[in-house]
Amino acid sequence: MANKRGFTLWFTGLSGAGKTTIADVVERELRERGTRVEVLDGDIVRTNLSRGLGFSREDRITNVLRIGFVANLLTRNGVGVVVSAISPYKESRDQVRRRIIDFIEVFVDAPLEVCAERDVKGLYKKAYSGEIPQFTGVSDPYEAPAAPELTLKTDEESPQESARRVIERLEFLGYLKVSEEDEDWKG
Repeated sequence: MANKRGFTLWFTGLSGAGKTTIADVVERELRERGTRVEVLDGDIVRTNLSRGLGFSREDRITNVLRIGFVANLLTRNGVGVVVSAISPYKESRDQVRRRIIDFIEVFVDAPLEVCAERDVKGLYKKAYSGEIPQFTGVSDPYEAPAAPELTLKTDEESPQESARRVIERLEFLGYLKVSEEDEDWKG
């Protein structure tokens, strides 16, 4: 396998910022390199691992801590974990960071207006009209990371460019070997 040391790549940001899209591109590249990888997507985890949790602050923290628990198990067993979850509160992200030694926080940053424009599910429209209470970025806070390992400005770069920057950071941090194919990846 390409990586013997696991890691958790934690994508955080508003709904519609591009977390899942970038995570999908990163996952494909990691698999092509022979990396053992698992993706923990916030929506999928909520359906399977956190069913029954609401969107109160306490429930959101519980959800993030559950994702972090699973990510830690996988990471310490040599798996590259790609987490794509809003994870709005600094407190819960910091708790996860303390538990996972090989933790890389990636802030997927896009202005609220851009996220609302990209919203294919119509969630922002419902949040602005009051149909969805406690919606992150509208009626519930999003606490942006103060010092993430990487910030992706998704209103300024394509998902492919963002994913390339993530892969380059993993190489720089020693989680991935730089290979000859990287020249093709870097364009």
